[in-house]
Amino acid sequence: MSPQPARKSLNAYHHGDLRDALVRAALQEAERGGPEAISIKALAKNLGVSQPAPYRHFADREALLAAVTAEAFRQFNAVLRESVSRPSKRSKLSRIARATLEFGLRRNGIYRLMFASRTMACASKDSELHTAASETFELLLEAMEAPAVGLLRERHALIIWAALHGVVMLAEQGLLTGQAANVSREELVEDIVEQTKLALSAAIKAAGAARP
Repeated sequence: MSPQPARKSLNAYHHGDLRDALVRAALQEAERGGPEAISIKALAKNLGVSQPAPYRHFADREALLAAVTAEAFRQFNAVLRESVSRPSKRSKLSRIARATLEFGLRRNGIYRLMFASRTMACASKDSELHTAASETFELLLEAMEAPAVGLLRERHALIIWAALHGVVMLAEQGLLTGQAANVSREELVEDIVEQTKLALSAAIKAAGAARP
């Protein structure tokens, strides 16, 4: 009986795609331990390449983190798009909000890489990271399902984004257990959604009434 071929390592890669392999492997590390867990030296060892090899693709750890964070945002955006594409009685904003909460809690290491590190602040405005993050905000704007009146829609999109981030971080820290105010984090998210929609609607009406 001929011997079975050896199984290929999960971290193995074909010649020429080391950059993608580094990003995928770094994402796995971030899943387990957040941005702090990402080490170029450890990644090179796990992928079976020389220590200098990753630096042919990334100038330093910060450049790798930027690429990994951009990929994390692209995956997050795919989750958000899927959440609004499925038929549902819930509003698009509610589905976006719930998808954000679920993603933030289920993939908290990745979420912290995206929203609780200095990676975004250090990236250039024309980088792939800023492009991916801008798409996240555009998806949120579309989910508002409201006309663009001045900057009202953008302002309220920022308000709900900040509020959702707060819920995710408080829940991850164990501070939203359902005991305070007898409200679950899911119910709190729905409250935020409804209050944002009402506030935006009122602001748009007030802006219309103020026009000569």
